[in-house]
Amino acid sequence: MKTFDTLAELAACAGQEIVVTDWAPVTQQQINQFADATDDHQWIHVDTERAKAGPFGTTIAHGYLTLSLLAGFFDRSIAVKDVRMGINYGLNKVRFMAPVPAGSHLRVRIELLSMEAIEGGQQAAWKCTIEREGADKPVCVAEPLSRYYL
Repeated sequence: MKTFDTLAELAACAGQEIVVTDWAPVTQQQINQFADATDDHQWIHVDTERAKAGPFGTTIAHGYLTLSLLAGFFDRSIAVKDVRMGINYGLNKVRFMAPVPAGSHLRVRIELLSMEAIEGGQQAAWKCTIEREGADKPVCVAEPLSRYYL
């Protein structure tokens, strides 16, 4: 966990990689639960028998499941002490560059791109590179925005 005492301390790190998270598994159970929550039951995600003959030889996580895991990675990896609350504000860009087979382990390289003042706090623009253990290229690169309120 990388902890900052103030938003100013975090802002001073603009342009730098802040943290590389620990590896976390992506299980078939998570994939199935995401399918149920989003009503996206495409066979490539949930039909383990059919997926064996598919292009990846197994089921793969939904791209949006991979993206949604960022919230937990942030929560376990970065803290700012002097904020009342932080919220997800949106995304500037997202690209899904490679599949995430069930049973994969992912981690995230989190870089702070910029900070800007907003009413009542600061907005952070991040670059998150989601990597799969053993893979040559990232599975996702996203630029989320966070708002921190004092």
